[in-house]
Amino acid sequence: MSDIDHPGLERALRLTEASGGPGGAVGVAHQGAVVVAHAWGFADLARRRAMTTRTLLPICSISKQFTCGVLLDLVGDPARLDDRVAGFLPRIEGRRPGVAELCHMQSGLRDYWALTVLHGAHPEGVFAREDARPMIARMRTGHFAPGTGYSYCNTNFRLLSDLLEEQAGQSLGELYRERMFGPAGMATAVLAPDTAAPPEAIVGYEGNPDVGFFPARNRIFWTGDAGIAASLEDMLAWERHIDATRDDPEGLYRRLSAAPRFGDGTPARYGYGLFHETVAGLAATGHGGALRGFRLQRLVVPARRLSAVVLLNHEGDAHAAALSLVRAALGDEGEPAGAPAGSGWAGAYLDPATDLALRVEARHHGLRARFATIPDLLALGPDGVARGPDASLAPDGDGMRMERPGENLRTTAARLSGAARDDIAGRYRSAELGASLEIVFAGGACHGAFEGMLGRGPMQPARPLAEDVWLLSCPRSMDAPAPGDWTVLVRRDDAGAVRGLTVGCWLARRVEYLRQG
Repeated sequence: MSDIDHPGLERALRLTEASGGPGGAVGVAHQGAVVVAHAWGFADLARRRAMTTRTLLPICSISKQFTCGVLLDLVGDPARLDDRVAGFLPRIEGRRPGVAELCHMQSGLRDYWALTVLHGAHPEGVFAREDARPMIARMRTGHFAPGTGYSYCNTNFRLLSDLLEEQAGQSLGELYRERMFGPAGMATAVLAPDTAAPPEAIVGYEGNPDVGFFPARNRIFWTGDAGIAASLEDMLAWERHIDATRDDPEGLYRRLSAAPRFGDGTPARYGYGLFHETVAGLAATGHGGALRGFRLQRLVVPARRLSAVVLLNHEGDAHAAALSLVRAALGDEGEPAGAPAGSGWAGAYLDPATDLALRVEARHHGLRARFATIPDLLALGPDGVARGPDASLAPDGDGMRMERPGENLRTTAARLSGAARDDIAGRYRSAELGASLEIVFAGGACHGAFEGMLGRGPMQPARPLAEDVWLLSCPRSMDAPAPGDWTVLVRRDDAGAVRGLTVGCWLARRVEYLRQG
């Protein structure tokens, strides 16, 4: 244990504890032993129920690695189930994704939680188990050909859940218990797919220290992509199990964490439910989780046999907390601040590869870029390139060259200009989704609302970004984080009249709507 910085780890722990929010639990394991297991605050403020290391919390998307673990343990080669995918995606044009491409987020499919917004879902609405399959079955187009790129997509893992249950003739909960939780010693972990009924009435909180905290109301059913509830003790048992099997060439986590690649052989950064990143110059794997009112993260550095787990029942930055714990244990001070960026970087751009807006803002130490669901913070280097963990930017004439290696995306976005016209009010229909979008001007302010199989969604503000480019706000949705701003591109006929819209966010791109009437 002497090769980790215990005083630094203690300081990082106290900073995490003091960062605000109702409660949380963090753990650190090193060389197969637990060196930190600490809980603070409350699992339920109203009932004054304390958070403990045994409190069950939804671990959300951290569940994905366990789904992939069941797959590898049950069938071995994922390709054995490839022919089953057609039954879930009967309308897809072109090649359907294989099961391994589902596991590696290389399917090109749209995320079904983002699609709930387009289908009129209210953030606190009900999404039942039977709602997923018909929504997914309607998909006809995707983001890219399978295997050629990366896009985060919960649809992939919902399909895996159904595939595994059909293959085994057992529920996913039973498969988790027999093949994952039992061998790892995760004594209280359980599949709890209905977020309206958490196993111990744990409460997740929206809000912040400035406005206060209030209970988040979730009423969705998810399985495969999320759904596991586990305590800190369960998660630390998983970390100890990983360490105990580290030298087994057939060890499950070793197989899960193998370096992923795209179909063309290019290295990828996501595989089998795990992100691959670099911490203090060392390879690391892990995954975060989010639901309204919860943020979670686990991170492991195999070369140092070091793991950190952060479980929060509020919307704090769990990834930053886990990163700080790992860096503190390693005695690493983190990346130096970048140089200030000039004003020439700032502006709005349109990426032709995705039809998504890229917005760049200058910050004191670099740039903030808004393109994917979570903003990228970039440090400007001496070579004139701004870099962050997931993206790099560099001016290219009047455009912006963007590289996102983890997505196999290299593109040049064009700078946007011009004033938007106010002739877009009306009703639009997406034939692929079987859903509608209504745009209205109320007292001069533009708003839009979606409608589909899940109801009539609330009106949200829309604001012009440039000529024929608008942003439609989505700050809250059933899943978390929400899509944020939808990019809305206006399509016109030869006479200049509006004929339709292309609507997209990072999770669900290029959905076509035609104007009605």
